[in-house]
Amino acid sequence: MSATATGSLPRDGEDFARLADPYRPELLAHCYRMVGSVHDAEDLVQETLVRAWRARDGFEGRASMRTWLYRICTNVCLRALENRARRPLPSGLGAPDALDAPLAAARPEVPWLEPLPDTALRADPGDPASIVISRQSVRLALVAALQHLPPRQRAVLILRDVLGWPAAEVAGLLQMSVIAVNSALRRARDGLRQAGVGEDDVREPADAGTRAIVDQYASAFENADVAALTRLLAADAVLEMPPTPTWFAGREAVARFFGTRVLGAPGDFALTATGANGQPAFAAYRRGGDGGYHAHAIVVLEVRGAALARIVSFLDPGLFPVFGLPPMTPGRQASTTALKS
Repeated sequence: MSATATGSLPRDGEDFARLADPYRPELLAHCYRMVGSVHDAEDLVQETLVRAWRARDGFEGRASMRTWLYRICTNVCLRALENRARRPLPSGLGAPDALDAPLAAARPEVPWLEPLPDTALRADPGDPASIVISRQSVRLALVAALQHLPPRQRAVLILRDVLGWPAAEVAGLLQMSVIAVNSALRRARDGLRQAGVGEDDVREPADAGTRAIVDQYASAFENADVAALTRLLAADAVLEMPPTPTWFAGREAVARFFGTRVLGAPGDFALTATGANGQPAFAAYRRGGDGGYHAHAIVVLEVRGAALARIVSFLDPGLFPVFGLPPMTPGRQASTTALKS
């Protein structure tokens, strides 16, 4: 039964779920852009679908089911954000640390930005609606910058620039005038520019040169080759490591930290290729006293031109299940093979 053809939704819960479930990935991406947490986004998608089921009698078919679900989802996110602090990365909290600064203690009380597994998106390139779950629109730099915007500005920018909704439709959803929506959109775009988000932060990182740099990073890291890793870094490279607020900017500072505080002997780390936020990423396992490799960090890379521009190492083993990864691995992984497959 077509919901839009009849102007009503199924009364049976299983039939309703079959209609609604295909929208889960794009609703998850929408919630993630709004709140910056994959865990919170999953909860908000579930709440959206529960609210949609309860409100199904009010669906009149004048808009598509997708549009109707986005209306509910956006309101669910805005209500959730009323009582939540924004989710930053360390670079959003202050200036970079000095060259030889020690690693600060973790701050688990800060609601840090989380990475989003690429597997959660399941975008279909042949589906025109895949624009709403495109990899570019969940790039880490963009989502981090979105968190600095007031929630309603954030919603306006996502609805207008990511989803492509007309200003009048956004105004109706957010109970604003069209003039107010256009003003909010201008301020939101200005906010992104001030945060330094540009085209390089949202382009697709799939070219062969990028893959080569990522392969070289994996090899250098697993072999504790500081010189090779240093050659890969951009002059203005940035390293962030939530949940610690310490972060470094500049090739020398990043290389010094890796060389003195992270990389010891070859084989101390094993990297498994994955994907996060539409960017190349690795699951880093660290060798323990038992000889096994234990979950250590999800590392998200940003490549700009022919160099590594940003490394965000999420030092949270609790993220591994979200990426479908085991807490331990027996040995060094075929990282580059996984990337090329």
